[in-house]
Amino acid sequence: MSGINFFSPYRQFTLKNRKGLKEFIRTIFLTEKKQLISLQFIFCSDAYLLDINRQFLQHDYYTDIITFNLGTEKKIEGEVYISIERVRENAKIMKTSIKEELHRVIFHGVLHLCGYKDKLKREVVTMRNKEDRLLQLYLRNKI
Repeated sequence: MSGINFFSPYRQFTLKNRKGLKEFIRTIFLTEKKQLISLQFIFCSDAYLLDINRQFLQHDYYTDIITFNLGTEKKIEGEVYISIERVRENAKIMKTSIKEELHRVIFHGVLHLCGYKDKLKREVVTMRNKEDRLLQLYLRNKI
């Protein structure tokens, strides 16, 4: 069984239904024909993620997520860093719930690990459509 772990230094942050979310994430990798070896989600602050963005990507701006694939194209070992502050802010801007925005960002990271990109306009459209589909499936089934 592939390992998916969630870590957060925030006491005020809790991720509900971790078991169901892990199972749903595993099905995404199966559908995309990727073998999940291990996946770590680290929920952190804006400042922490900004430091990672500067150090590893040479970007000097806030972001909601950074995804690292430490494995191969087919055998996924990844780390996904998510700024809880950015997710909360984006939820306000997008007029959606924090829960929905958090799951969207989680699925966004998983899609990156499956090989999807979001630099070109057409890639962004594909990524957003896949995020929407996964979000609807997940929330509808309340896994």
